[in-house]
Amino acid sequence: MHKRWVVKPKSDATKVSSLAKQLNVTEIIAELLVQRGIYTFQEAKSFFRPSLDELHNPFLMKDMDIAVNRIFEAVNKNQKILVYGDYDVDGTTAVALVYTFLKEWGVENDNIDFYIPDRYHEGYGISYQGIDFAKNENFSLVIALDCGIKAVEKITYANEAGVDFIICDHHRPGDAIPEAIAVLDPKRSDCDYPFKELSGCGVGFKLIQAIAQKSNLSTDTVYKFLDLVAVSIASDIVPITGENRILAAFGLKMLNSKPRACFESILKYANITKKPFDGNPSNGNIYAPLYEECYFCRELTISDLVFLIGPRINAAGRIESGKNAVRLLISDNANDAEILANQINEFNTTRRDLDLSTTDEALEDIKKITRLQNSKSTVVFNKEWHKGVIGIVASRLIETYYRPTIVLTQSNGLITGSARSIKDFDIYDALDECSNLLEHFGGHKYAAGLSMRPENLDTFIERFEKVVSSRVTKEMMTPEVEIDLKITLKDIDNKFLRILKQFAPFGPGNPVPVFQTDGVVDNGNARLLKNKHLKLTIGHMEYASNPIPAIAFQLGNHFENISLGQPFNICYHIEENEWNNKREIQINIKDIYYDSDKPLKDISGKVYQEA
Repeated sequence: MHKRWVVKPKSDATKVSSLAKQLNVTEIIAELLVQRGIYTFQEAKSFFRPSLDELHNPFLMKDMDIAVNRIFEAVNKNQKILVYGDYDVDGTTAVALVYTFLKEWGVENDNIDFYIPDRYHEGYGISYQGIDFAKNENFSLVIALDCGIKAVEKITYANEAGVDFIICDHHRPGDAIPEAIAVLDPKRSDCDYPFKELSGCGVGFKLIQAIAQKSNLSTDTVYKFLDLVAVSIASDIVPITGENRILAAFGLKMLNSKPRACFESILKYANITKKPFDGNPSNGNIYAPLYEECYFCRELTISDLVFLIGPRINAAGRIESGKNAVRLLISDNANDAEILANQINEFNTTRRDLDLSTTDEALEDIKKITRLQNSKSTVVFNKEWHKGVIGIVASRLIETYYRPTIVLTQSNGLITGSARSIKDFDIYDALDECSNLLEHFGGHKYAAGLSMRPENLDTFIERFEKVVSSRVTKEMMTPEVEIDLKITLKDIDNKFLRILKQFAPFGPGNPVPVFQTDGVVDNGNARLLKNKHLKLTIGHMEYASNPIPAIAFQLGNHFENISLGQPFNICYHIEENEWNNKREIQINIKDIYYDSDKPLKDISGKVYQEA
């Protein structure tokens, strides 16, 4: 797919120069920092050295004092508490966090339980069935996590049933706030909490942080749950800035140094294992110190949480029940965790097969549906598709047809679906324009869920296409590669890479830096891997330089031109590659284009004829 390369505008030269001098770094590094809103030594220190001391006071969140007082009341009166959460990674990690904390805090086993709604029979969020369960089992208080901000009618139903709710959510509120005992959501317009982008599990963390503060407990009693928060931040694709950056950074440290049994078991099925024994049990640690303070064979990153841990936790709720994910996440026994992780890994295998077959079917449908040939949106429906994978399928369709996409199936008499968007298009707002045709919708700017009556489907498709067509531009429908800076290969060395690595953890709001370099050629050893990837060693066409190893996934179509000596321009990440215990700088090429005005000449000076 053709992509647009967009280089960020240059920052204020005075600010860049000043920061470079303060930090004693190159102006390239200073430019990257200024792009991220970092202008002073102190701001850079906070960025490079996140501190838990910089976390905000949880009582700054509206209704936090009310929520904490109600939980104390429930404990003092020996009332039963139900911890309720959504079936995805964010919801299940939040439930595991709050449930485990409350039990360790002193809530007796008979007075606490957790509840995950069934994706297929209850749907997303707080359900009438869940409220009935709480009432029938004599739960006086329900703590709802990662859901509830738009459950106005259901909370009214719960109030009438005598069941109190504390809502801990991070989604955008509707016009009305549910009349729960307390509603914790930093996105409330009347909430002055300084950071608005917490995950659902992050809001749950602020709740237990507040309970710990009021109970005069050590901060360690809550900080030990940061690994769960980090997994939620990564998997829910919330910005890794501000407070999330601190939570994610320390959560990753926990995962790398002292992972709980559930994560160690999950990662085993992703081929991330303990460090190999080298026969030298120094300092009582039988694992070879390949990485400082790292328990695994390599250091885990946010990407590992997104692609290795998150999908496996999600698979439980997609294929069977999210309760299985919570059981794994709260397990403190290695044998129990191993059994549950194996089960969840099997769910993930089933999920993968389903999403690939469903994607193939959806792509075939798009080719056959006339209305989709010139549409600005993609809306596809098949009542036989598995509800648990339609969100993944929507994301996959965007890889082929880059436009706002909704994949729909049928469940419990309703048509239900998942929506995914493209850069700069707010799909939540687009669904809001169609809300009179929907039974329910909710989510974020780039991802949402929805349901409707079958008789509204055709009208909805027409309305949604009309809304998208009025807002999306041709430029928006071409995938964009945002480039931080144009540099030359001689700017890249080990010191540069070492500083770049300290920009992590990467994610939304703090992406891996993307660079552009023009006029490069391969040194003549280009290889085509699996007929779709490129392995190169590149240098500048204009002058001799030390060639740098490069990998280009899914760009094998350029092999012939490159192997003939065609000069090309690249945009890329810089990374460290380890092979056979040797580490070296590697360029990870994201896209390639050619400048036909330049002669074909490699770094040795040899000139080629046009092919």
